[in-house]
Amino acid sequence: MTTTKYRDLTTVLVHAAWADASSWNKVILVLQGLGMRVRSAQIPLTSLTDDVGALKRLLRQVEGSALLAGHSYAGAVITAAATGDPHVKALVYIAAMAPDEGETVGDLFHRAAPHPSAPQLAPDADGFLWLAPEAFPNAVAPDASPEEGALMGATQKPIALKCLGEPMTVPAWKQKPSWFLIAEKDRMISPMTQHFMVERIRARVHSLDVDHTPLASAPAAVVRVIVEAAFSKSTRPRYWLRPGDGEPDKPHALSQTKKGE
Repeated sequence: MTTTKYRDLTTVLVHAAWADASSWNKVILVLQGLGMRVRSAQIPLTSLTDDVGALKRLLRQVEGSALLAGHSYAGAVITAAATGDPHVKALVYIAAMAPDEGETVGDLFHRAAPHPSAPQLAPDADGFLWLAPEAFPNAVAPDASPEEGALMGATQKPIALKCLGEPMTVPAWKQKPSWFLIAEKDRMISPMTQHFMVERIRARVHSLDVDHTPLASAPAAVVRVIVEAAFSKSTRPRYWLRPGDGEPDKPHALSQTKKGE
């Protein structure tokens, strides 16, 4: 049942490449247990425009305000979809892409040298990118259980190459307050690139020793960031928070999150 404090808010979750809406299952259950309304979008991964359109269709089904959370590639989707939408309260990036206007996901992806364990990507004859099954335990979710990694590989949803090459329109992070969970052990999106994006979008930050898929390996950390964003009414400049310190609307000025907390 929805509690009073979340009565007018729905958290809308958007999945990454090679995943689907069920990738958020561990987070969904906890958020629902807290009394929050939650929807998890199914995006086609056929182009950025198609994915944004799918998210906007879901948003039209949401009553009241929405909080958008995107994992990995889906950061670009929420960045485009929320622009100009007065119902979207805030953006939450989970080890995610946050392109600027005219920039592509591919531009950001190749901004830093790949991790040695990062998979080699090459499109198939239809222009889609697939991952070898071993990429999931080696790079996508090395801290998840072996069973979870095997399921991710078996159920992966490929992403079209054109998703990575479509330029961003006006980014919503220029209009909305943003939160970012930096995955310091990420082998898919360089932590250096994540820090670069955080500085640029002036996000509220949680910097943690987690892998690229904390939805599976550290769902409590993901929930903490989402709940913090849900409680906040602030549009003040960036601040840094230690997980568990104080209340969400009481910033700790420029005190960076300790890794591993």
